[in-house]
Amino acid sequence: MKKIICFVLSAIIAAGFMTGCGKGSEKASVTINVKLPVIAMNDLIDSDVRDVSSFIRKAANDFCEKYTEANVTVNVEQYEAGMEDKEITDCFDTENAADILFANYFDMSTYIYSGRVVPLDDMITSEIRNDIKPVFWDLSKVDGKTYMMPFFASQDTFCYNKDMFRKAGLEEYISDENAIQNWTLKEWDIILEKLRKYLPETSYPMMMYAGNEEGIIHIMTLLRSRGCEVFDSEGYLNVNNEKGIDALKWLKSCDENNYFPHNAETLVMLDNFSMFINGQLGLYVLNSAYMPDVKNADFELGYVNFPSVDGTGFCNSYITGFEIFDCGDKTKTDVCKDFIKYIYESDWLDYSAENMPISKRVSAKYKDRLADIQKYIDNSDTSVTFTKNKPNWKGVRAAFYKLMQHLLYGDLSVEEVAEKIDTIGNREIENGIKSATLHE
Repeated sequence: MKKIICFVLSAIIAAGFMTGCGKGSEKASVTINVKLPVIAMNDLIDSDVRDVSSFIRKAANDFCEKYTEANVTVNVEQYEAGMEDKEITDCFDTENAADILFANYFDMSTYIYSGRVVPLDDMITSEIRNDIKPVFWDLSKVDGKTYMMPFFASQDTFCYNKDMFRKAGLEEYISDENAIQNWTLKEWDIILEKLRKYLPETSYPMMMYAGNEEGIIHIMTLLRSRGCEVFDSEGYLNVNNEKGIDALKWLKSCDENNYFPHNAETLVMLDNFSMFINGQLGLYVLNSAYMPDVKNADFELGYVNFPSVDGTGFCNSYITGFEIFDCGDKTKTDVCKDFIKYIYESDWLDYSAENMPISKRVSAKYKDRLADIQKYIDNSDTSVTFTKNKPNWKGVRAAFYKLMQHLLYGDLSVEEVAEKIDTIGNREIENGIKSATLHE
């Protein structure tokens, strides 16, 4: 069900008109449509704000009261998950088209190649730029231009069952610090081997899922752990090489050694999550946004990055934030930019602390209240840019997970899988490029 909230302010300075301000004194009236899916927020900053739509409502009301360049109406429309195409793409060139979208990385990055998303570099001051870590700007850019304004983030790392580790004789790898750990590749091998020896036949050292495309980023990051870059400098898949083949061989050996759940090629993330909560998995990939889902587990949790060759580890970070669509009205586009800029230059940015803030200023200001996620904030420098922001990521994911099924099932050799990842995956990227357009 749609939830529509409208804010209207006629910001007319009566004295100005009474005294006759001359030509151009009457301001334009501008209506902005802000659309967003249902996104929950905590009540750390404001007990009245439990979702992003409530935050935008308050920020919009404040902006309209103070804005002097136009009389602004802001319509805020919240839609249910899975309704993106209906509410965004299907509404292009209609009165109900979104002027501003607040959404997650994958939705925002998809629309950039429609040619309708406006570059935002002209509204990003040096203060705003320096307040956000480069890794989040990297996720927000295509061809050197910024199309997404990161507001808050989430992060994928492994979590592990400390009770299981202790019983398996792995106490030395457990940390009680509020930080994301890192283990060397050798330590990972020791841990997986010891867990396998300790665990019963129906339990497994770590997660694996290739039943659909939802785990592809995690699998790609596991390939990176063995030195495979996955993408080349131009953003094309580059797995069919010595390091890529060695990484795929390692994944295959983990499956053969029963480190992964049985028939992982048919499993999805929820299957693995259930096994982890039930004490049947030693290691599971968890997103920081879903921490509450595991807080009630019957065992103590530890957190560790994806492995890396140099031992410093990897994580995957995702941004959620703003995007502006060009509706053909420059005045409206300018007002949209002014609204977003106002949020980033005011205390409204503090509301990003309701999730995981990307602002260094906000993180420092609320450090005492962000204890549960401080480890993720401190860990953001280990993030990888996982997609290289090429078009048709959806097609790449679909091709990749099916090839992971072949790898785990064993009906294609490692070398055949590597060759097909590059051939089929890059074909999907090329198909995306043919139909992609960037805003000029």
